[in-house]
Amino acid sequence: MSITKEDVIEFISNMSVLELSELIKEFEEKFGVSAAAPVAVAVAGGAADAGAAAEEKTEFDAILAAAGDQKIKVIKEVRAITGLGLKEAKALVEGAPAPLKEAASKEECEEIKTKIEAVGGTVEIK
Repeated sequence: MSITKEDVIEFISNMSVLELSELIKEFEEKFGVSAAAPVAVAVAGGAADAGAAAEEKTEFDAILAAAGDQKIKVIKEVRAITGLGLKEAKALVEGAPAPLKEAASKEECEEIKTKIEAVGGTVEIK
């Protein structure tokens, strides 16, 4: 049985980012090439379209700006949103400004902002 390009592409598409990164490093070592040059070209080409991409932003970050007066309620809400343990959520709230959720939809960030502000915290969406 021979392996086709489609088989290879299907296999790669099911890999985690970490596994893919390791695979690329192995290719670079085995064949003495570097994937850095094509990436730089892609970034340079993408920079020309940065203005258009800014208009089409689909991923946002919800940043906890301040805990406010009711820090315990904010910690409870942060735990509910992030799934962190008590110690981690407390550290996140006390270390504000800190990201609550990254690469989320606009609606999800607005929902997080509403929940945190309801208990006295402040959230910025970037």
